[in-house]
This record gives sequence, C-alpha cells and structure tokens, in this order.
Amino acid sequence: MIDHATIERIIDAAQIVDVVSDFVKLKRRGVNYLGNCPFHNEKTPSFTVSPAKGIFKCFGCGKGGNSVNFIMEHEALTYPEALKFLARKYQIDVVEKEETDEEKQQKDDRESMMIVSGFAQKYFTRFLWNEDEGKAIGLSYFRERGFRDDIVRKFELGYCPDGKNTFTMAAQKEGYRMEFLEKTGLTIQRDDWVRDRFSGRVMFPIHNVAGRVIAFGGRILKEDPKAAKYLNSPESEIYHKSKVLYGIFHAKREISRIDKCFLVEGYTDVLSLHQSGIENVVASSGTALTADQIRLIRRFTLNVTILYDGDEAGIKASLRGIDLVLEEGMNVKVLLLPQGEDPDSFARKHSATELLKYISENETDFIQFKTKLLLKTTENDPVARATLIKDVIRSVAVIPESITRAVYIRECSRLLNVEEAVLYNEVRRILRTRAEKSGGSLPPELVVKPKPKPVIDVEQKGDLDNEELELLRFLLKYSHYPLFEQDMEHSDQPGIISVGDFIIGQLNEDELVPDKHVFRVIFSEIAERLQDESFQAERYFTHHSDNQVSQLASDLLAEKWIESKRWTRGGGHTEKEHEILDQLVPRIVNEFKLRKIKAMHMELEQQLTGIDHMDGESGLFEILAKIQNLKKIEKYLSEKLGSRAII
Repeated sequence: MIDHATIERIIDAAQIVDVVSDFVKLKRRGVNYLGNCPFHNEKTPSFTVSPAKGIFKCFGCGKGGNSVNFIMEHEALTYPEALKFLARKYQIDVVEKEETDEEKQQKDDRESMMIVSGFAQKYFTRFLWNEDEGKAIGLSYFRERGFRDDIVRKFELGYCPDGKNTFTMAAQKEGYRMEFLEKTGLTIQRDDWVRDRFSGRVMFPIHNVAGRVIAFGGRILKEDPKAAKYLNSPESEIYHKSKVLYGIFHAKREISRIDKCFLVEGYTDVLSLHQSGIENVVASSGTALTADQIRLIRRFTLNVTILYDGDEAGIKASLRGIDLVLEEGMNVKVLLLPQGEDPDSFARKHSATELLKYISENETDFIQFKTKLLLKTTENDPVARATLIKDVIRSVAVIPESITRAVYIRECSRLLNVEEAVLYNEVRRILRTRAEKSGGSLPPELVVKPKPKPVIDVEQKGDLDNEELELLRFLLKYSHYPLFEQDMEHSDQPGIISVGDFIIGQLNEDELVPDKHVFRVIFSEIAERLQDESFQAERYFTHHSDNQVSQLASDLLAEKWIESKRWTRGGGHTEKEHEILDQLVPRIVNEFKLRKIKAMHMELEQQLTGIDHMDGESGLFEILAKIQNLKKIEKYLSEKLGSRAII
C-alpha cells in the first residue's frame, strides 16, 4: 500500500488542469476551463475543470471527480494504479507499506512479468542500435522498409539476437528468473532444453494503455518455410491479445483530440501512418476484431474508420468487424484501398494531407458500403436480393440507439427500394427473437425509456434524496462557517455555532442520521474533524480514497451556474449563498426532518392495515399515539417552512 505522505505529495503535484489537458483540449472560461467531455460524445462542451477546487465535472454525462478519479476513469485503472500513473508523470518516488504475504502473492507475479517485459524491450532496443548484428540485420530491415529512425525509436522497436538462448542467458545474468521469462513467453523451456522464442526476429513491443510493455510481436527475416512470418507472445497474466490494440498508447491522445480512430490490421500499417503524420491509428495485430478491442477505442472516441486492403480478404475482414463496432453504439465507416495496396504501402506513397483527403473522399458509411458491395451479386435474383436485405437489416438491428437505427432504416429503404414499414417489422422481429433468447426482456424498440438525467448514477450517490444531498453540500462547503451566536453558561463572550455544529447536532439529537453509506462516511468524518480548524472538507473529500465518496463530493461542489457579469455591471446585486446561511441551513435541516417525519407517518399508516394481526388493542393505540405526535411535528415544521410543499 502507498503510504499517506506519498499520496499527499502526488495529489499536491497533480494539478487538475495539467492532468486533464493531457487528454482533453481545454479553453479558459473565467476562473474555470471548458472542453468536450472525453467520456461521452458531445458537440457542445459541457466538461468543466475547476483549478481552484481541483475537480472536473461533466454536466452532460454526470462524471466528475479529482485528478486521480479522472485517470482512473480515463485509463481504466484502480486507485493505487492511478496514483502510480501520476507519480510517474511528476517523477515522485512511490513509497509503499509492507504488504501481507497474501497481498504480495497476488501482485508480485504480475508486476514481475511487467518488469521482465520492460527489461526485454530495453535489451532488444539496445541490441538493435548498438550491436553489429542488430544494426546489420534489424536496423537495416527497418530502414529498407522506409521507416525513419525517429519512428523506430518512438515505438521502441528492437532486434532479438539470432542464437539458441542468447537473450535468456543475458536476462538470467541480470538476475531475472526463468519462471517469469517463461510466463511472459520470452523463453521456452522443455526439461533441459532452453531457447529464445523470438531468436533472429525484429521486435515490435506491445504497450498497454498506460504505456507499459506487456508483450511482443516478432517478424522473422530469414527464409524458413517452417517458421511463422510473425510470432506473438502467448497469452499470459498481463497479455490478452483480444483486449489489446497495437499503438493505443501512442494514439490515445490524438484519437481524443480529433475524435476519430483509424483501425488497421498490422504493426507496419501503424508505423507508416505515424510516419506520414497520422497518429490516431491502432491495429488489431492480425487478429479478428473483438468486442473488447472496440470498447478500448470507445473510451477515446465513438468514430471509427476501418482501413483494410482492397482485396477480397480485406473486404471480408471489414464485413466481420462492422457489426461488432455497431453493437457498441459507435459510428463506423469503411475505406477500401486501391487494389494491391495496404495501409502500409499506401501511406508510404502519400503525405498526411493527401492521405486525409483520400480518406475523407472515399470512406463510406457502412450501409452504403455493405449494400453496394452485396448488390453486385444479387442482380436479377429476387431470392438473393431478399437475403441481402436481411443481411443488411441484421447489421442495423445491432445498433443500440433507436434514433440511429431509425436513420439507417430510412437510408436502407432508399438504397434497397423497400418500404420503411417492412424494414421496421424485420428489425422488431430480430430484436424480439434476440430478447427471447437472452431472457425474455422487451426489445428496445418497444420500451419507452426516460431520458437520463445529467447527474451521478443512483449507485454512485447511494440513493440519496435531495435534502440529504443538500445537507452534505452545506457540510462540505461551509462546515466551519459561523452560523449563530449562543450565550455561554460560564463566559461573558457568546459562543459560535458553526454550520457543521448545527447540522450534526440537529441530526444526532433527533437520531435522524441516514444509514446510507456515502452519507454516513461524509457525516461521521466531518463530525470527527469539526474541532480541527485546519481541516479542509472540500479538499479532503474530493481526494477521498473511497471513489464513491470523492465522486459525490466533486459533483456537489461543482457549480454549473455563475453570476452574469452584465447583471453586476448594471448595479444589480444577488445575495451570495454564504451571506444567508442563517436562513438556508435551518430551512434545509427542517425540510430534511419534514421528509423523514412524513415517511415515518406513511409507514405507520401502512401498519394500521395489518392491525388484525396485532396482540389486542394496545398496538392500535400505540400506533395512533405515534401518528398524532408526528402530525404535531409535521404542522410545526410546515409552519416554520411557510407551508412549502415537500415532494
């Protein structure tokens, strides 16, 4: 575990604007910064970063938090992993507490494999640039392929020396254990027989999203009909090829900035496009596109253009991937390159400007692409044409967003010359069939869904009602603010009752503290620290180790509305919240109490329906007496609130 002092250093160093601007283009607006949210697709910026509070908040999708939360969400990391990510960015040494044997066992193998992979990359890269064999074979190959030295260095390419176990011996000499050389697939061992997996191959390190090397691809250079041209690391604890995209670490920032991703097939396709100046590109590394790979892209953009070879194999590969991309709710286009070209060869012949122009002029919406492609084979064949229509509509049916489906159905109707109603019926049939197979729930077409509110999910806010949220907001912002003066029994000087004193005292006195997790955490930890004048509730809770707490705190502290400068220039005055706390705080406490009293009243009324099951009349009279007392309290609170309706 990372010690508290190190966490504080990381949080202090990780300024929110600096962290977020690595992934989002921000523009200054007053005291805050504004940009397009990286977590959902939007055209009008609603993503706000507050350097003063050290938090971000999107008023479109509701996500919010501090710099650590942002890295956790954006990079799909745990809390400790996000802290280490930021520590590396700011060159802070991470000091961790001693872990238990069980904790060490869970983490050591994975981390050891990461370390071994990192060593291997450095070894292969050094061998490529510094050793005669590496320069004569490996570096010469890359240069003959037309790759500049800066691209070779950027992707940390290398060369594994030819020989039985040259690399393995070097790794063991440096203290790396055979156990982890085997687990990463770098070394193959059979009884007394040991050999390097990638012997005599040029090496393409595969990085995860955070930039750590997790596997390798190796290309053989000598003629050997028995050996595979490309060889990848085997599946391991740190590498699952179906969940990895080659180049994602180098492309993620540009994908977010441009809001578009180019998807290609191989390592050299990525390198050539980068060399041409196009960096928002990743590769499926020769494997069939998977749902996990698509979700990885979806973290950075909803827009994908698939670039494949212009041959029959490339066309079939495009068709296989389209439905998977659509199913994730993404916008997909397809670009088939000229016959005989692949992204690698085509990129080496054109500049970035020429490439982008060609892509924009030739990329095709998947409906047009699939329809025109399949129509060629269905001329004068009604049965084949009907099959084509079903094939295209099956692709449309996987789209999760009903509005997008409707747009595509209209386009299909136009291209295929089929009435929209017929296509809608086919989509509904497909959706019903799929729903029945998956458990019988209604298909999306037949379900009216309420428009999602741009707030934190119910799970995140712990199902808190409005009054509970307001109480927490006042505690977070104003717990130390003076609220009332109170005569002291043994002093001539009046005592000061703070906002925190008042709220905590009122709820504890009436035993009305909610049992909900997030409320309990914030309420109890403020109560414990209320006498500490140096305690800063805003900073403490927005950087809380409980992600649910820090996200809620950030959401409550984010201010969407600011006072109009035109209004203040005209001499108008609006009372600031902190100026009228003596009115607002008692009111929200009373509103909270009134809601709780009404809930208790309703519960007792419901108990009356089961009075026949009670033991004698004593139970009845007890409930009626409680209801009478609650009515008196309701009346008292309603009068204090000015008969304001509580919903």
